[in-house]
Amino acid sequence: MEFISQSWPWYVAGPLIALIMLSLLISGKRFGLSSNLRSMCAVMGAGKHCDFFDFNWKHQIWNLVFVAGSIIGGYIANTWLMADAVSISVETINELAKLGIQSAGKAIAPSEIFNWNNLLTFNGLIVIILGGFLVGFGARYAGGCTSGHAISGLSDLQKPSLIAVIGFFIGGLFVTYFVTPYLFNV
Repeated sequence: MEFISQSWPWYVAGPLIALIMLSLLISGKRFGLSSNLRSMCAVMGAGKHCDFFDFNWKHQIWNLVFVAGSIIGGYIANTWLMADAVSISVETINELAKLGIQSAGKAIAPSEIFNWNNLLTFNGLIVIILGGFLVGFGARYAGGCTSGHAISGLSDLQKPSLIAVIGFFIGGLFVTYFVTPYLFNV
């Protein structure tokens, strides 16, 4: 059984996100995916070796259920609900073609980037190892991840979250215009 679906329109997805955030604010809970890594380490007993992981993770069980739902939902969406291509602008397709990415707009994940041969190159390893370190360090240093700050922190009107989100956008622009062309040897 195969279904092909379009993404939800903003007027459906936006109010649903707002409703979820309102319920979290009312219940006094915070949303963020990076905090689940700490909870998972605590579940596995890391609190015996490091004070950072020594806390009552059972108060965060709802967040772990959310992550499990995200994984299951991602599998369902990828397996049965995903379209074969994504709609992106002609200008973006042309810019990506200059970088050697010919499958832009024809596939959800361009095969020129997301494949094992690319991963096992020097540039691919830099992206995975250095990029993974920077994302992990940044999430810890900023006190949360992009979803935590951009969705939960901004809806709670937290100034540190605004500063973090501005930093995320600046970092994204920097990588887009200065790092990505280098990695694709343009």
